[in-house]
Amino acid sequence: MIRSVLDTNRVTEEQQDERPIRDGADSGRVSTWMGAVVGFLAAAVALSIGELASAVIGSDTSPVTAVGTVFIDEFAASLKELAIALFGTNDKPALITGVVVVSLLLGTVLGIASISRRWILPVGIVLFGGVGVWAIVTDPLGSWSDALAMAVPATIAGIVAALGLFAVADRSTAAVVSPMNTDPRVRTADRRSFLFASGATAAGAGAAIVLARAWRPDGSVPVTADASLPIPAESVPVPATGSFSDPGLTSYITPNADFYRIDTALRSPRVTASNWSLNLTGLVDNEFSLSYEELLAMESVSVPVTIQCVSNEVGGNLIGTAVWQGVPLTDLLDRAGVRNDAEQIVGRSVDGFTAGFPLSDALDGRTAVVAYAMNGEPLPRDHGYPARLVVAGLYGYVSATKWLESIELTTWDAFDGYWIPRGWSKVGPIKTASRIDVPSRTVPAGDVAVAGVAWAPGRGISRVELQVDDGDWVECDLASSASEETWVQWRYVWRAAAGDHRLRVRATDGDGEVQTMENAPPAPDGASGYHTRTVQVG
Repeated sequence: MIRSVLDTNRVTEEQQDERPIRDGADSGRVSTWMGAVVGFLAAAVALSIGELASAVIGSDTSPVTAVGTVFIDEFAASLKELAIALFGTNDKPALITGVVVVSLLLGTVLGIASISRRWILPVGIVLFGGVGVWAIVTDPLGSWSDALAMAVPATIAGIVAALGLFAVADRSTAAVVSPMNTDPRVRTADRRSFLFASGATAAGAGAAIVLARAWRPDGSVPVTADASLPIPAESVPVPATGSFSDPGLTSYITPNADFYRIDTALRSPRVTASNWSLNLTGLVDNEFSLSYEELLAMESVSVPVTIQCVSNEVGGNLIGTAVWQGVPLTDLLDRAGVRNDAEQIVGRSVDGFTAGFPLSDALDGRTAVVAYAMNGEPLPRDHGYPARLVVAGLYGYVSATKWLESIELTTWDAFDGYWIPRGWSKVGPIKTASRIDVPSRTVPAGDVAVAGVAWAPGRGISRVELQVDDGDWVECDLASSASEETWVQWRYVWRAAAGDHRLRVRATDGDGEVQTMENAPPAPDGASGYHTRTVQVG
């Protein structure tokens, strides 16, 4: 009797030893952290293979940038100023990073959900691929063939990574809960195999991204620039002397590498001279098309012009001056023969962006060119190669179409450019403005140079004045400028006394109008107000 009870107890204990624990990592079920890693890495693999495929086929878009472009088109009006305020000219990398982070987080969540239902992550990856296809097809730079060439390998790679990592995780967990496993080193070894597989997968995804970046040409230079620039028929010289050179003061001409870039393209279109043409259409007597070689064969001008983004805050740096070489827009209009009912010039980019401005602004004598060179070099790809519009005195959102594909003449009411339905003004004359560049926030007492730039393209600057604290406005010295279409450097020597001081600057344009002191945000037609800097004098 006693032996029977003992035998029964021994059998029960053995059965309990063989029964898997239901909770935790030792339950025979893949743990939460493993599922999260699988989902994260599967998404990373899919994204990286999509980018690599995009680079291999030479597409100007990718699943990530296509989704980002959709985001821009949908939310640009409400988020444009916030993005530029937070990230400046790094708004595009920030958006791409955001798309990647959200994708990885979604992959992580799906990986956890797939612990009990393994079909969830593969189905989620397929849906991701479908979203990528849709975004690429709707992108002006994309096509069905591009979409499938990127989405199919990306989706397959993501699913393979998910299934493979889950298989390793399952084997690791099965070994841990096996009744034959009495050695804790087995658990360590099997978890180590999962970590090794995860590390190898992460390395593969990283290698794909490195290869994709190496495959793509540098966005700072044109894809092809084999045609030498012609000698311009007319040049406006840059002042050889008279510029101020205080450390920290903005140079009169902005180097290409330092020139601001604000546009809606997450990846600059890779246009070659051989496959590009410019079409002039619409309300004209003679529509025509020009190749790159034909454009360069026309008489050109070389003119310094200051251009500015409408998103530039008071005191901001989304502005620059370059020497632009190109064909006067009036020459192209004369060749086409503008009809009497034409009122608006619309520039269209190869990536679908549009901008429109009054026809009268191209005919009033200001510089308005189809530019193909910037500071003596072919346009950098990020700045519109092979050609772009430059119109003096107008904010870029209504005039400065990059990667120019066509120029259309139409009526004023017949068409609104990209930013107009999104709440921005249809007319965009650049406001008179000024900026303090130096001194720094802390300076020693004594003579201190206060200097900066002021601009009113098309009207010029006749006077710049500085105010210290609430004192009188004092007139500053002005450097030479090439024309009224560029900014001008200004400078004043201030006898600085110890303490905290507030500096304010204002400009008067060539028409005698003083810069407004009324503070206004960039939307809908440009920021205004006096730039102010607080300086501590020791």
